[in-house]
Amino acid sequence: PKMIKKYLYQLNEKFFAQLPGQMEELCAGELAELGARDVETVYRGVNFTADMETLFKINYTSRLLSRILAPLIEFRAATPEAITTFGRKIDWEDFMTVESTFAITATVAKSRITNSLYAAQVLKDVIADYFTAKYGKRPDVDTKNPVVRFNLHIEQEQAVLSLDTSGESLHKRGYRLLAGEAPMQETLAAAIIRLSKWDGESPLWDPMCGSGTILCEALMHYCRIPAQYLRNRYGFANLPEYDDAAWQSQKKSIDACIRPLPPGLIAGSDKSQKTLMVAQENLNRLPYGSLVDLKGHPFQHKKQFENGTIITNPPYGIRLGELQEVKELYGEFGDFLKTKCKGTNAFIYTGDKELRKSLGLRTAMRVPLVNGKLEGVLVKIESYEGSRKAKWRGSEQDRESR
Repeated sequence: PKMIKKYLYQLNEKFFAQLPGQMEELCAGELAELGARDVETVYRGVNFTADMETLFKINYTSRLLSRILAPLIEFRAATPEAITTFGRKIDWEDFMTVESTFAITATVAKSRITNSLYAAQVLKDVIADYFTAKYGKRPDVDTKNPVVRFNLHIEQEQAVLSLDTSGESLHKRGYRLLAGEAPMQETLAAAIIRLSKWDGESPLWDPMCGSGTILCEALMHYCRIPAQYLRNRYGFANLPEYDDAAWQSQKKSIDACIRPLPPGLIAGSDKSQKTLMVAQENLNRLPYGSLVDLKGHPFQHKKQFENGTIITNPPYGIRLGELQEVKELYGEFGDFLKTKCKGTNAFIYTGDKELRKSLGLRTAMRVPLVNGKLEGVLVKIESYEGSRKAKWRGSEQDRESR
Protein backbone atom coordinates (compact mmCIF):
# COMPACT_ATOMS: atom_id res chain seq x y z
CA PRO A 1 0.00 0.00 0.00
CA LYS A 2 0.99 3.60 -0.60
CA MET A 3 2.41 5.01 2.65
CA ILE A 4 1.05 8.24 4.12
CA LYS A 5 3.55 11.08 3.71
CA LYS A 6 1.95 13.62 6.04
CA TYR A 7 -0.35 13.08 8.97
CA LEU A 8 -3.49 15.14 9.58
CA TYR A 9 -2.16 17.17 12.51
CA GLN A 10 0.93 18.03 10.42
CA LEU A 11 -1.24 19.40 7.64
CA ASN A 12 -3.66 21.47 9.75
CA GLU A 13 -2.16 21.73 13.29
CA LYS A 14 -5.52 20.55 14.64
CA PHE A 15 -5.74 18.57 17.88
CA PHE A 16 -8.51 17.13 20.00
CA ALA A 17 -8.75 17.46 23.79
CA GLN A 18 -10.68 14.82 25.74
CA LEU A 19 -12.18 16.08 28.96
CA PRO A 20 -14.25 15.14 31.99
CA GLY A 21 -18.05 15.29 31.67
CA GLN A 22 -19.84 18.65 31.67
CA MET A 23 -16.63 20.68 31.48
CA GLU A 24 -16.66 21.65 27.79
CA GLU A 25 -16.99 25.42 28.26
CA LEU A 26 -14.51 25.59 31.14
CA CYS A 27 -11.93 23.62 29.17
CA ALA A 28 -12.42 25.75 26.07
CA GLY A 29 -11.71 28.83 28.19
CA GLU A 30 -8.56 27.30 29.63
CA LEU A 31 -7.31 26.21 26.20
CA ALA A 32 -7.74 29.73 24.81
CA GLU A 33 -5.78 31.13 27.78
CA LEU A 34 -2.97 28.69 27.07
CA GLY A 35 -2.65 29.91 23.48
CA ALA A 36 -4.85 27.45 21.53
CA ARG A 37 -6.62 28.91 18.47
CA ASP A 38 -9.93 28.05 16.71
CA VAL A 39 -11.23 26.52 19.94
CA GLU A 40 -14.52 24.67 19.33
CA THR A 41 -16.40 22.52 21.84
CA VAL A 42 -18.04 19.21 20.99
CA TYR A 43 -19.56 16.61 23.32
CA ARG A 44 -16.88 15.53 25.86
CA GLY A 45 -14.17 17.32 23.92
CA VAL A 46 -12.68 20.41 22.34
CA ASN A 47 -11.13 20.78 18.89
CA PHE A 48 -8.35 23.35 18.66
CA THR A 49 -5.36 24.48 16.59
CA ALA A 50 -1.87 24.84 18.07
CA ASP A 51 1.79 24.79 17.08
CA MET A 52 4.21 22.33 18.74
CA GLU A 53 5.36 24.71 21.49
CA THR A 54 1.74 25.41 22.47
CA LEU A 55 1.00 21.68 22.43
CA PHE A 56 3.86 21.16 24.92
CA LYS A 57 2.57 23.98 27.09
CA ILE A 58 -1.03 22.70 27.12
CA ASN A 59 0.07 19.17 28.08
CA TYR A 60 2.33 20.50 30.81
CA THR A 61 0.09 23.11 32.39
CA SER A 62 -3.59 22.31 31.69
CA ARG A 63 -5.42 21.62 34.96
CA LEU A 64 -8.73 20.53 33.40
CA LEU A 65 -8.09 18.33 30.36
CA SER A 66 -7.82 14.52 30.35
CA ARG A 67 -5.83 13.87 27.16
CA ILE A 68 -4.75 15.59 23.96
CA LEU A 69 -4.89 13.58 20.75
CA ALA A 70 -3.02 14.28 17.51
CA PRO A 71 -5.16 12.94 14.62
CA LEU A 72 -3.08 10.91 12.13
CA ILE A 73 -5.60 9.67 9.55
CA GLU A 74 -9.34 9.68 8.94
CA PHE A 75 -10.94 6.93 6.90
CA ARG A 76 -14.18 5.08 6.24
CA ALA A 77 -14.42 2.01 8.45
CA ALA A 78 -17.55 0.11 7.49
CA THR A 79 -15.76 -3.19 8.20
CA PRO A 80 -12.79 -4.43 10.26
CA GLU A 81 -10.93 -5.00 6.96
CA ALA A 82 -10.90 -1.22 6.42
CA ILE A 83 -8.93 -0.82 9.66
CA THR A 84 -6.33 -3.28 8.32
CA THR A 85 -6.15 -1.56 4.92
CA PHE A 86 -5.58 1.91 6.35
CA GLY A 87 -3.36 0.68 9.17
CA ARG A 88 -0.98 -0.68 6.53
CA LYS A 89 -0.56 2.81 5.06
CA ILE A 90 1.18 4.02 8.22
CA ASP A 91 4.89 3.86 8.72
CA TRP A 92 4.66 2.84 12.40
CA GLU A 93 8.35 3.62 12.92
CA ASP A 94 7.43 7.30 12.74
CA PHE A 95 6.09 6.86 16.28
CA MET A 96 7.77 3.83 17.84
CA THR A 97 10.46 1.19 17.60
CA VAL A 98 10.19 -2.57 17.89
CA GLU A 99 11.37 -2.11 21.51
CA SER A 100 8.55 0.35 22.41
CA THR A 101 5.60 -0.91 24.43
CA PHE A 102 2.26 0.30 23.09
CA ALA A 103 -1.47 0.33 23.77
CA ILE A 104 -4.57 1.13 21.75
CA THR A 105 -7.72 2.67 23.16
CA ALA A 106 -10.70 2.20 20.87
CA THR A 107 -14.22 3.62 21.05
CA VAL A 108 -17.11 2.79 18.74
CA ALA A 109 -20.44 4.59 18.45
CA LYS A 110 -23.42 3.85 16.16
CA SER A 111 -21.07 1.71 14.10
CA ARG A 112 -21.36 -1.62 12.29
CA ILE A 113 -18.16 -2.54 14.13
CA THR A 114 -19.85 -2.98 17.48
CA ASN A 115 -16.99 -4.16 19.66
CA SER A 116 -14.30 -1.62 20.59
CA LEU A 117 -11.95 -4.33 21.91
CA TYR A 118 -12.16 -6.11 18.58
CA ALA A 119 -11.41 -2.88 16.69
CA ALA A 120 -8.33 -2.35 18.89
CA GLN A 121 -7.25 -5.97 18.32
CA VAL A 122 -7.40 -5.58 14.52
CA LEU A 123 -5.15 -2.51 14.72
CA LYS A 124 -2.75 -4.24 17.16
CA ASP A 125 -2.33 -7.04 14.62
CA VAL A 126 -1.49 -4.52 11.88
CA ILE A 127 1.25 -3.00 14.05
CA ALA A 128 2.57 -6.43 15.09
CA ASP A 129 2.66 -7.60 11.44
CA TYR A 130 4.51 -4.44 10.36
CA PHE A 131 7.37 -5.02 12.82
CA THR A 132 7.41 -8.81 12.41
CA ALA A 133 7.80 -8.46 8.63
CA LYS A 134 10.69 -6.01 9.10
CA TYR A 135 12.54 -7.33 12.16
CA GLY A 136 11.17 -10.80 12.82
CA LYS A 137 9.80 -9.70 16.20
CA ARG A 138 6.84 -7.72 17.49
CA PRO A 139 6.63 -4.91 20.05
CA ASP A 140 4.94 -5.68 23.37
CA VAL A 141 1.51 -4.44 24.36
CA ASP A 142 1.38 -2.77 27.77
CA THR A 143 -2.06 -1.49 28.73
CA LYS A 144 -0.91 -0.05 32.09
CA ASN A 145 2.02 2.18 31.25
CA PRO A 146 2.95 2.00 27.56
CA VAL A 147 5.54 4.20 25.88
CA VAL A 148 3.13 4.91 23.00
CA ARG A 149 -0.65 5.17 23.09
CA PHE A 150 -2.86 5.23 20.02
CA ASN A 151 -6.53 6.11 19.97
CA LEU A 152 -9.02 4.73 17.45
CA HIS A 153 -12.44 6.37 17.38
CA ILE A 154 -15.16 5.03 15.08
CA GLU A 155 -18.47 6.83 14.77
CA GLN A 156 -20.97 5.46 12.26
CA GLU A 157 -18.57 4.74 9.39
CA GLN A 158 -16.00 7.46 10.08
CA ALA A 159 -12.80 6.43 11.84
CA VAL A 160 -10.05 8.64 13.24
CA LEU A 161 -6.75 7.20 14.33
CA SER A 162 -4.75 9.46 16.66
CA LEU A 163 -1.59 9.46 18.70
CA ASP A 164 -2.11 10.34 22.36
CA THR A 165 0.27 13.27 23.02
CA SER A 166 -0.31 13.14 26.79
CA GLY A 167 0.53 9.52 27.61
CA GLU A 168 -0.95 8.86 31.04
CA SER A 169 -4.26 10.68 31.57
CA LEU A 170 -3.55 14.28 32.61
CA HIS A 171 -5.68 14.01 35.75
CA LYS A 172 -2.85 11.92 37.20
CA ARG A 173 -0.60 14.59 38.68
CA GLY A 174 1.71 12.27 40.55
CA TYR A 175 1.20 13.73 44.03
CA ARG A 176 -1.49 11.29 45.03
CA LEU A 177 -0.03 7.86 45.68
CA LEU A 178 -2.66 6.98 48.25
CA ALA A 179 -6.20 8.29 48.07
CA GLY A 180 -8.87 8.42 50.74
CA GLU A 181 -12.14 6.54 50.52
CA ALA A 182 -13.96 8.63 47.93
CA PRO A 183 -11.32 10.80 46.32
CA MET A 184 -12.25 13.72 44.12
CA GLN A 185 -10.69 13.65 40.68
CA GLU A 186 -7.86 16.17 40.36
CA THR A 187 -9.36 17.78 37.24
CA LEU A 188 -12.64 18.31 39.10
CA ALA A 189 -10.90 19.92 42.09
CA ALA A 190 -9.06 22.22 39.66
CA ALA A 191 -12.35 23.08 37.90
CA ILE A 192 -13.96 23.98 41.23
CA ILE A 193 -11.05 26.26 42.14
CA ARG A 194 -11.35 27.91 38.75
CA LEU A 195 -15.11 28.39 39.18
CA SER A 196 -14.60 29.82 42.68
CA LYS A 197 -12.35 32.53 41.16
CA TRP A 198 -10.15 32.23 44.26
CA ASP A 199 -6.94 34.13 43.55
CA GLY A 200 -5.10 34.12 46.87
CA GLU A 201 -6.52 37.47 47.99
CA SER A 202 -8.33 35.74 50.86
CA PRO A 203 -7.38 32.66 52.91
CA LEU A 204 -8.69 29.34 51.61
CA TRP A 205 -9.84 26.56 53.93
CA ASP A 206 -11.13 23.05 53.23
CA PRO A 207 -12.84 21.95 56.48
CA MET A 208 -13.36 18.34 55.32
CA CYS A 209 -10.19 17.93 53.32
CA GLY A 210 -9.87 14.13 53.22
CA SER A 211 -6.71 13.14 51.33
CA GLY A 212 -6.18 16.74 50.27
CA THR A 213 -6.93 16.88 46.54
CA ILE A 214 -8.57 20.32 46.77
CA LEU A 215 -5.65 21.60 48.86
CA CYS A 216 -3.06 20.25 46.39
CA GLU A 217 -4.87 21.83 43.43
CA ALA A 218 -5.28 25.15 45.30
CA LEU A 219 -1.56 25.13 46.11
CA MET A 220 -0.63 24.42 42.48
CA HIS A 221 -3.02 27.13 41.27
CA TYR A 222 -1.71 29.82 43.62
CA CYS A 223 2.00 28.93 43.29
CA ARG A 224 1.67 28.51 39.50
CA ILE A 225 3.05 25.00 39.69
CA PRO A 226 2.38 23.30 36.33
CA ALA A 227 -0.19 20.50 36.65
CA GLN A 228 2.36 17.96 35.32
CA TYR A 229 5.31 19.22 37.36
CA LEU A 230 5.97 15.70 38.72
CA ARG A 231 5.60 13.86 35.39
CA ASN A 232 8.63 12.82 33.39
CA ARG A 233 7.14 11.12 30.34
CA TYR A 234 4.83 12.54 27.68
CA GLY A 235 3.23 11.08 24.57
CA PHE A 236 4.31 14.07 22.47
CA ALA A 237 7.90 12.76 22.63
CA ASN A 238 6.71 10.08 20.16
CA LEU A 239 5.76 12.59 17.45
CA PRO A 240 8.18 12.42 14.49
CA GLU A 241 8.98 16.16 14.74
CA TYR A 242 9.47 16.19 18.51
CA ASP A 243 12.34 18.50 19.47
CA ASP A 244 13.68 17.85 22.95
CA ALA A 245 15.56 21.16 23.20
CA ALA A 246 12.37 23.10 22.37
CA TRP A 247 10.42 21.15 25.03
CA GLN A 248 13.13 21.64 27.70
CA SER A 249 13.27 25.38 27.03
CA GLN A 250 9.46 25.67 27.16
CA LYS A 251 9.41 23.73 30.46
CA LYS A 252 12.16 25.92 31.94
CA SER A 253 10.34 29.15 31.16
CA ILE A 254 7.08 27.82 32.66
CA ASP A 255 8.86 26.57 35.80
CA ALA A 256 10.47 30.00 36.24
CA CYS A 257 6.99 31.41 37.07
CA ILE A 258 6.53 29.23 40.18
CA ARG A 259 6.11 31.42 43.27
CA PRO A 260 6.16 30.63 47.01
CA LEU A 261 3.08 30.09 49.16
CA PRO A 262 2.57 32.64 51.95
CA PRO A 263 2.21 30.77 55.26
CA GLY A 264 -1.41 30.55 56.43
CA LEU A 265 -2.94 31.22 53.01
CA ILE A 266 -4.17 27.63 52.47
CA ALA A 267 -5.46 25.45 55.31
CA GLY A 268 -7.26 22.14 55.64
CA SER A 269 -8.77 20.16 58.45
CA ASP A 270 -10.40 16.78 58.86
CA LYS A 271 -11.59 14.77 61.83
CA SER A 272 -9.70 11.69 60.65
CA GLN A 273 -6.01 11.77 61.61
CA LYS A 274 -5.32 8.86 59.27
CA THR A 275 -6.67 10.68 56.20
CA LEU A 276 -4.82 13.81 57.27
CA MET A 277 -1.52 11.91 57.18
CA VAL A 278 -2.29 10.94 53.57
CA ALA A 279 -3.07 14.59 52.76
CA GLN A 280 0.26 15.65 54.29
CA GLU A 281 2.15 13.05 52.24
CA ASN A 282 0.41 14.18 49.05
CA LEU A 283 1.17 17.85 49.77
CA ASN A 284 4.80 17.10 50.61
CA ARG A 285 5.37 15.88 47.06
CA LEU A 286 4.72 19.41 45.76
CA PRO A 287 6.86 22.54 46.15
CA TYR A 288 5.70 24.57 49.21
CA GLY A 289 3.27 21.79 50.19
CA SER A 290 4.66 21.74 53.73
CA LEU A 291 3.40 25.33 54.18
CA VAL A 292 -0.26 24.26 53.91
CA ASP A 293 -1.70 24.35 57.42
CA LEU A 294 -3.32 21.01 58.38
CA LYS A 295 -5.33 20.45 61.56
CA GLY A 296 -6.90 17.23 62.85
CA HIS A 297 -10.28 18.36 64.10
CA PRO A 298 -13.88 18.57 62.86
CA PHE A 299 -15.03 21.97 61.54
CA GLN A 300 -17.37 22.27 64.55
CA HIS A 301 -14.30 22.94 66.72
CA LYS A 302 -13.32 26.09 64.83
CA LYS A 303 -14.42 29.32 66.50
CA GLN A 304 -14.85 31.26 63.26
CA PHE A 305 -13.62 31.66 59.70
CA GLU A 306 -14.34 35.16 58.42
CA ASN A 307 -13.62 36.97 55.12
CA GLY A 308 -12.19 33.91 53.44
CA THR A 309 -13.03 31.23 50.89
CA ILE A 310 -14.20 27.73 51.79
CA ILE A 311 -13.95 25.00 49.15
CA THR A 312 -14.96 21.52 50.24
CA ASN A 313 -16.37 18.17 49.20
CA PRO A 314 -18.22 16.74 52.24
CA PRO A 315 -18.92 13.00 52.58
CA TYR A 316 -21.72 11.64 50.34
CA GLY A 317 -23.08 8.93 52.59
CA ILE A 318 -23.16 6.46 49.71
CA ARG A 319 -23.27 3.45 52.01
CA LEU A 320 -26.54 2.25 53.48
CA GLY A 321 -27.52 3.79 56.78
CA GLU A 322 -25.03 6.63 56.48
CA LEU A 323 -27.35 9.08 54.80
CA GLN A 324 -29.09 10.25 57.99
CA GLU A 325 -25.74 10.88 59.65
CA VAL A 326 -24.49 12.83 56.65
CA LYS A 327 -27.70 14.88 56.51
CA GLU A 328 -27.07 15.94 60.10
CA LEU A 329 -23.50 16.83 59.21
CA TYR A 330 -24.75 19.05 56.37
CA GLY A 331 -27.23 20.69 58.72
CA GLU A 332 -24.45 21.48 61.19
CA PHE A 333 -22.23 22.74 58.39
CA GLY A 334 -25.03 25.05 57.18
CA ASP A 335 -25.36 26.47 60.70
CA PHE A 336 -21.60 26.91 60.94
CA LEU A 337 -21.56 28.89 57.67
CA LYS A 338 -24.46 31.02 58.81
CA THR A 339 -23.12 31.89 62.27
CA LYS A 340 -19.31 31.76 62.06
CA CYS A 341 -18.29 32.62 58.53
CA LYS A 342 -19.08 36.29 58.03
CA GLY A 343 -17.86 37.64 54.69
CA THR A 344 -16.91 34.17 53.46
CA ASN A 345 -17.87 32.50 50.18
CA ALA A 346 -18.32 28.74 50.45
CA PHE A 347 -18.14 26.40 47.46
CA ILE A 348 -19.51 22.95 48.26
CA TYR A 349 -19.45 19.99 45.88
CA THR A 350 -22.13 17.47 46.67
CA GLY A 351 -23.57 14.40 45.00
CA ASP A 352 -27.09 14.41 46.40
CA LYS A 353 -29.97 16.87 46.13
CA GLU A 354 -31.36 15.90 49.54
CA LEU A 355 -28.02 16.69 51.14
CA ARG A 356 -27.94 20.14 49.51
CA LYS A 357 -31.34 20.84 51.06
CA SER A 358 -29.97 19.82 54.47
CA LEU A 359 -27.59 22.78 54.37
CA GLY A 360 -30.66 24.97 54.82
CA LEU A 361 -29.07 27.91 53.00
CA ARG A 362 -29.85 29.72 49.77
CA THR A 363 -27.36 29.03 46.99
CA ALA A 364 -25.93 31.84 44.86
CA MET A 365 -24.69 29.52 42.11
CA ARG A 366 -25.20 25.93 40.99
CA VAL A 367 -22.98 24.17 38.46
CA PRO A 368 -23.45 20.49 37.54
CA LEU A 369 -20.09 18.65 37.44
CA VAL A 370 -19.18 14.97 37.14
CA ASN A 371 -16.79 13.19 39.54
CA GLY A 372 -15.94 9.87 37.88
CA LYS A 373 -19.34 8.17 37.65
CA LEU A 374 -20.98 10.47 40.19
CA GLU A 375 -23.18 13.30 38.92
CA GLY A 376 -22.70 16.09 41.41
CA VAL A 377 -23.33 19.81 41.74
CA LEU A 378 -21.13 22.64 42.93
CA VAL A 379 -23.06 25.18 44.96
CA LYS A 380 -21.90 28.58 46.13
CA ILE A 381 -23.13 30.01 49.42
CA GLU A 382 -22.42 33.62 50.29
CA SER A 383 -22.30 34.42 54.01
CA TYR A 384 -22.85 38.11 54.51
CA GLU A 385 -24.11 39.78 57.62
CA GLY A 386 -27.06 41.97 56.67
CA SER A 387 -27.23 42.98 53.03
CA ARG A 388 -24.32 43.09 50.62
CA LYS A 389 -24.50 46.84 50.64
CA ALA A 390 -23.80 46.92 54.37
CA LYS A 391 -20.78 44.68 53.88
CA TRP A 392 -19.48 46.95 51.15
CA ARG A 393 -20.02 50.09 53.23
CA GLY A 394 -18.23 48.49 56.13
CA SER A 395 -15.18 47.81 54.01
CA GLU A 396 -15.25 51.43 52.75
CA GLN A 397 -15.11 52.69 56.33
CA ASP A 398 -12.38 50.23 57.18
CA ARG A 399 -10.28 51.62 54.37
CA GLU A 400 -10.80 55.19 55.52
CA SER A 401 -9.99 54.45 59.15
CA ARG A 402 -6.78 52.52 58.40
